[in-house]
Amino acid sequence: MDIKTVPPAGGEGQDSLRGLALRALAATAWQDKLAGVRAITDAAVLDCAQVFAPPPALPGRPPLPELVAPSLVRQRSMATLEGRAALLHALAHIEFNAVNLALDIMWRFAGMPEAFYRDWLRVAREEAHHFDLLRRRLEALGYAYGDFPAHNGLWDMAQRTEANLLARLALVPRTLEARGLDASPQIRDKLAGAGDRESAAIVDIILADEIGHVAIGNFWYKRLCEQEGRDPIACYAELARRHGAPRLRGPFNLEARRAAGFDEAELAALQAG
Repeated sequence: MDIKTVPPAGGEGQDSLRGLALRALAATAWQDKLAGVRAITDAAVLDCAQVFAPPPALPGRPPLPELVAPSLVRQRSMATLEGRAALLHALAHIEFNAVNLALDIMWRFAGMPEAFYRDWLRVAREEAHHFDLLRRRLEALGYAYGDFPAHNGLWDMAQRTEANLLARLALVPRTLEARGLDASPQIRDKLAGAGDRESAAIVDIILADEIGHVAIGNFWYKRLCEQEGRDPIACYAELARRHGAPRLRGPFNLEARRAAGFDEAELAALQAG
């Protein structure tokens, strides 16, 4: 599904559910972004057909953290407080980007059923909660969001798929966010092994919610494939090649992936590489 954005007549729709999502996406301070997500109530008018033009710079983000190449995000020892804080900061940055991604899919892609936008509103709210949990934990350890460099991999893929909803669903929730399902058990174990049970418990909360988020991506991806008469596995391989998706390597959290809606044929294709 290719979408062309044009300016809405007279700025109408800016206080609708999807207009509020765009406003929250454009907010630069994390405090304003979280407040923007909270401002999107279930009672907000939902016009599925409204088409919006984006403001000049998306997503809105604070001046820190400094964004660097992934290879420049240094790994630190879990034996140190700084090392654990750096890991939590990396997770917080992922969740901040995930808030932006959920907001972006809501405003950008018009013409989907009402349930689509309400699903992604749920995701935006939960990702905002995850970010706030991690931010508060960082604060308890004497650090703040922005204290360490971060990379922009999640949003880079959002830009590559900004004109194609099927590609966005295939390569963000079903690829990059699903990698979090695979990585979370190891991250939790590292934190628990270092004696940081409070942080490990936050990772458990995030994993449980992320299964639902990936499931939403799976549902809408497969629905669009069915509407377009495309095989989900072959379509995924084509989209991954076209948009330069990373090659996924194990170990895979097969239990979590099954819970998130990946079927056995998809898991077999994943493991075959």
